[in-house]
Amino acid sequence: MTDDLVLREDRGAVTHLTLNNPARLNALSDAMIAALSARFDDLKAARTQRVIVLKGAGKGFCAGHDLNEMRVKRAGPDKGAVALGDLFDRCATMMQMIPRLPQPVIAQVHGIATAAGCQLVASCDLAVAAEDCRFGVNGVNIGLFCSTPMVALSRNVGRKQAFEMLVTGDFIPAARAQDIGLVNRIVAADALAQQTVALADQIAGKLGAAVRIGKRAFYDQLPLPLDQAYGLTGAVMVENMAEPDTAEGVAAFLDKRAPNWQQ
Repeated sequence: MTDDLVLREDRGAVTHLTLNNPARLNALSDAMIAALSARFDDLKAARTQRVIVLKGAGKGFCAGHDLNEMRVKRAGPDKGAVALGDLFDRCATMMQMIPRLPQPVIAQVHGIATAAGCQLVASCDLAVAAEDCRFGVNGVNIGLFCSTPMVALSRNVGRKQAFEMLVTGDFIPAARAQDIGLVNRIVAADALAQQTVALADQIAGKLGAAVRIGKRAFYDQLPLPLDQAYGLTGAVMVENMAEPDTAEGVAAFLDKRAPNWQQ
């Protein structure tokens, strides 16, 4: 069942993960969170896989948490405090796996990405969106402020833009999502898969060790004061230079030839 909920297809060095519950707009149910977590866990040590594309089956990318499931949990003891707390904790753990993966993760977004679905886009390293898709953190419209989606959203877009989305519950179009930094690229709907694959292939063509080292350093340096960030990244540059394939890349550039990388 878990395998069916998140389909995995390896196309060379690029892994495609598809949220596969279109009847529920790929909602982040207990089972979907578990399935995504399992896929990410499998991929964290997969050195042959250099990029991950995350997409949704059916009409939309992801509609957020499964409200029917949440209503059932709330009906339990203590208004579902333990069960709901466990759900949000497991979802947060899954979201935090994305920046910790060695591979860049690209969200391929179509239709809608709402609430925790928007959080999932914001948690990915990169995002390519169809020009007709919409984004929102709409929980406030039903009396449930999107507090956990807010964490990833507010770390991607400006403070005022994020707060406006959260308190109005309005959808924003793809062009606006790009303007505020939630997505990287907007493409025609019929070119979404092709353009996402092109970006994934471009990244997969880089030296894998350099991208792995660089992604880790990117997230490690973000919360640090400026001097500490430079200290950390200087050490990372030394680590990167020690890679045999990096020496080959430098030599190839100076010799004006293509590098013969072994990784």
